[in-house]
Amino acid sequence: MQSGTRWTFGTLIGATALTAAGGLGLSFYSDRIAREAERLVPQDGRHIQVDGARLHYVDRGTGPAIVMVHGLGGQLRNFSYAMLDLLAGDHRVILVDRPGSGYSTADDDREPGIVEQGAILGRFIEAVGVERPLLVGHSLGGAVALALALDRPDLIRGLALISPLTQAQDEVPENFRALAAIPPSLRRLMAQTLGAPLTRLTGERNLQLVFAPEAPPADFATRGGGALTQRPSAIAAAAADLASAGQDMAALAARYPDLAVPIAILYGREDAVLDPMLHGHRTAGEIPGARIEVIEGGHMIPITAPDATARFVADASARMT
Repeated sequence: MQSGTRWTFGTLIGATALTAAGGLGLSFYSDRIAREAERLVPQDGRHIQVDGARLHYVDRGTGPAIVMVHGLGGQLRNFSYAMLDLLAGDHRVILVDRPGSGYSTADDDREPGIVEQGAILGRFIEAVGVERPLLVGHSLGGAVALALALDRPDLIRGLALISPLTQAQDEVPENFRALAAIPPSLRRLMAQTLGAPLTRLTGERNLQLVFAPEAPPADFATRGGGALTQRPSAIAAAAADLASAGQDMAALAARYPDLAVPIAILYGREDAVLDPMLHGHRTAGEIPGARIEVIEGGHMIPITAPDATARFVADASARMT
């Protein structure tokens, strides 16, 4: 009996050591993935410290100002891939990584939700000295833009939302369900150990789902910034963003009738991530004076249909000046 107890205790110690060693190995591997991603996609712009975050941004061109905010798991190269050059000839265009995404970080390792990200974005607009820009949000960036417009309409002249998340929904899109299932208490640990290797294994399939029905471009990992989604920090931030969307969207949507800025919405008819009827047409009907336009394409129209998407933004800018 005594020897059996020692054997059981020794087995537990051994199993714990193996688990710790495995976790340490996965953590080192995740760090290697992160370093490789940062080599492939280096920083493009500069940083500015605002209350709550250190934000990475690119500022190009002159003219009426446009601030552009990317979606879930994205970063500013989602816009510089094709749209920046199309808009910067006639506008001052500012692309910004949301807190926790790309090369932006939230203070004290916090995970600001959609509403708080909207407040941070407002402080960013004030800090860079841009007066009443047109605010453009893609996907979850659209939700952040709406949060800012509801709380600080004085800071912007209008919203141009591209494939935006605007409503609460019962189901998480298929390619994000694994992220949504991560318990908040384990978010950073799982991102640092299992998240990065699994994201590398499933990345191609998830990319196909995000771009569907169109094919993702071969250079999206580098020119579009896609490689950065494999970093543990990006995985944890995306999981936190999903959780915030589940908690915040119903309360935001209830306030849409009170929106006091002009709003235009653009959707790809074949969007396989967010339903254009729910997040586009329904929302346009709830916001006084909102306009909606639908074009051919999927969720990633800033990359797959840049001419039409840039024209939508430029037209909104002209109307809202």
